[in-house]
Amino acid sequence: MPHSDDSFGNEDSTPGLSLAVLSEALYLANLLLAPGIAFGLLVWLWLKYKDSAPPLAKHHLRQTTFVSLYGGLLITTLSAIFILAGGLDWEWTWVMVIMYFTCIHSTLVMFGMFGLAKAMAGQIWRFPLIGPAVDRDKQ
Repeated sequence: MPHSDDSFGNEDSTPGLSLAVLSEALYLANLLLAPGIAFGLLVWLWLKYKDSAPPLAKHHLRQTTFVSLYGGLLITTLSAIFILAGGLDWEWTWVMVIMYFTCIHSTLVMFGMFGLAKAMAGQIWRFPLIGPAVDRDKQ
């Protein structure tokens, strides 16, 4: 059987499984390996497949794209507030920025690993607090 355009080189029994796994892998790559480049690919996949992807893939694409946006906004905004409040010369500013960034970043990585495991298992997953709501009616 020839590969479809949406298989990403992987034949799977669950519709959208490969795209769900790819979206979670790109989310983690954005955090750990290739920031910006992986995010650009993730957004491109979201824009290309948001209306046509099977429910599992659509869910994981939506979660990873929006959590990447929310997480990036959260980290940059609060780090900027810490810097503006304490100034660049105050050592405690940098302690707070580094501690905050480390805690939030590692939490996003941990949840991304859990999301990848859920995608590989063919299950949906919602990131706590900042993840978009799961639309159970369309699953």
